[in-house]
Amino acid sequence: MQPVLDSFVSGFPILMLHSSVTIAILLAGIWLYIWMTPWDEMALIRKGNNAAALSLGGAIVGLALPLAIAMAASVSAYEIILWGPVTLILQIIAYRVADIVMRTLPKRIEDGQMSAAILLVSIKLAAAIVNAAAVSG
Repeated sequence: MQPVLDSFVSGFPILMLHSSVTIAILLAGIWLYIWMTPWDEMALIRKGNNAAALSLGGAIVGLALPLAIAMAASVSAYEIILWGPVTLILQIIAYRVADIVMRTLPKRIEDGQMSAAILLVSIKLAAAIVNAAAVSG
């Protein structure tokens, strides 16, 4: 039992550091995403716009997935600090490409069209899966 406790005592601070760094990067990514989108998700969500809520929720999961894999594959907080923002940038580029290809997407989200939100979430999650696989090597 003592080796298990020793492992926990030595590993817990590292867990907290890695988790804290990753969550901070995720929060920065969420803020950047919200800032970059052509619509105000929070205002739309407060008005009951389900499409905006689904879109933002998909973005959050899409940003978190490659970050989680980057954290799992990293041996230090420095690696997370290096790879974390890279995964966020790749995700945000994928989102912007989707916005460009689907020119009417912002208006459709603002109008509460769930079909647009579902497609957008699918793109976000697909990009997240590919980015997570790329980060994991």
